[in-house]
Amino acid sequence: MNSANSANSMDSMNARRDVVVAGGGPVGLMLACELRIGGASVMVVERRTEVDQTVKAGSINTSTAEAFYRRGMLPALAEVQQRSVERFQAFVRDRQATGATGRPPRTPSRFAGHFAGIMLRGELLDTADPDFAHAGPAHDVGLVPQQEVERLLAERARELGVEVRVGTELTAFEADEHGIEVRLARVSDGSGESVRADWLVGCDGGRSTVRKLAGFTFPGTDPQITGRQALVEMTGSDALRPGWNATETGMYVHGPMPGRILTVEFDGPPADREAEVTAEELQTSLRQVSGAEVTITGVHTATRFTDNARQAADYRAGRVLLAGDAAHVHSPFGGQGLNLGIGDAMNLGWKLAAVVRGRAPEGLLDSYTAERHPIGAWVLEWTRAQIALMRPEPQARALRDVVAELAGSVAGTTYFAKKVSGVSLRYDLPGSHPLVGRSAPDLELADRTRLADLLHDGRALLLDLADDAELRARAEGYGERVRLVTTACPGRPDLAGLLVRPDGITAWAVDAGGAPDTGDGLGDALSRWFGTPTAGRPTGRPSRSGPSATGAAA
Repeated sequence: MNSANSANSMDSMNARRDVVVAGGGPVGLMLACELRIGGASVMVVERRTEVDQTVKAGSINTSTAEAFYRRGMLPALAEVQQRSVERFQAFVRDRQATGATGRPPRTPSRFAGHFAGIMLRGELLDTADPDFAHAGPAHDVGLVPQQEVERLLAERARELGVEVRVGTELTAFEADEHGIEVRLARVSDGSGESVRADWLVGCDGGRSTVRKLAGFTFPGTDPQITGRQALVEMTGSDALRPGWNATETGMYVHGPMPGRILTVEFDGPPADREAEVTAEELQTSLRQVSGAEVTITGVHTATRFTDNARQAADYRAGRVLLAGDAAHVHSPFGGQGLNLGIGDAMNLGWKLAAVVRGRAPEGLLDSYTAERHPIGAWVLEWTRAQIALMRPEPQARALRDVVAELAGSVAGTTYFAKKVSGVSLRYDLPGSHPLVGRSAPDLELADRTRLADLLHDGRALLLDLADDAELRARAEGYGERVRLVTTACPGRPDLAGLLVRPDGITAWAVDAGGAPDTGDGLGDALSRWFGTPTAGRPTGRPSRSGPSATGAAA
């Protein structure tokens, strides 16, 4: 991790920021980028100086891929995915070198995920399901490790001019009616300084300093397991079965890259989670769970985890907000943590930037908890259910067999994949149209551009698909906040208009033959999300879809 902005001058240190973000992992960086393109000044403080190489999430879901796609970053993700596939193939070749199969290395099937280690077979997906069709090219990208996500976001933050202070941690803060005073300390020598800001967002992980200092309640359930994940050197690995394996003593995973192991034991949480994870500990756990006489000769990186599942009762306390693991913690099974945090950042970023820049009232921030808290609560329940299916007791294993049989059907695979991928996510927004509250479909427009191409600058988008003068009149006064594009969509002749928020969520839609402000209320949606229109100011000529419609936000 490199600092995106050195900001070493005294003037820079003393300057007031709109937002301080505590935590420079993927969630903090994503939020900072969204704030920047929304026009806010932002400082990120991160105690680490390099990307944490500990094995973490090995993939992203479709909702996260969509978020990157809508900011023009999908090609970079696709490149990373190709490298991930090559590593998988190297793992398969290594297994074959030990005489396991004798077959040529295979390319992994379409990424579908897993539930409690029950793998979802991509060939069983009902790809005709409209929820999958909505995502467009983003649906084909998933095998992107968390470290690569952080690297890509650090590069984007640098390009956007985000101020990132590495080797620095938040130690205290004090809020008043005019702003918030944030105390920082350099990790290397403990020297401190103060920074003044209007808002503080804690993206500083499951043991969040911001959450604790602000007094957020954090209810939930206590841990029951000890999990260990590592990249190691070992001998005797030919006795390990690849993939997820349930045994009489727990669960273990081998692969999908050389040397990657994961074990789960159901004997309670670790006595000291902070202690160093040694080769001996990993070897003992792997032998206990797998029954194989594996010898671990070296450890590249290792971590422990539990199924501690907790969620802040509210994501905002005055001028302080939470996102990512600071707002919710749970077991890593199913890889939902990173994706949940990126969703938080996308939802909060444009709203907080709009409030900072005076484009929306402070009340808009109330919708952040209202929309994201139910999603976080669902993820906690989803991970608790997986723990129940992983337990080695006969009753749990019997239930696991039932779920595995269901997951092995087209309907079951499609159900689980839609949940894991995030494509079934819906916010409870006003409006009766089936698209409202859902991720906007990636429409291909008349000139072959796609809807995602028009969201790169982080502004909202109003698509006039029926050349409707009344619809365009409703958008007058929102020219700097909402891009108006008049075009056609040959593939969806049923749609006449679509209002898409900066986070890609459909705020309003109308079908061909419907009046723009009848029933679903375009005017109401515009004012709800983007404030009062600017009176007496021309909005300029509506854009036509294409490159000229993708300029930077005002």
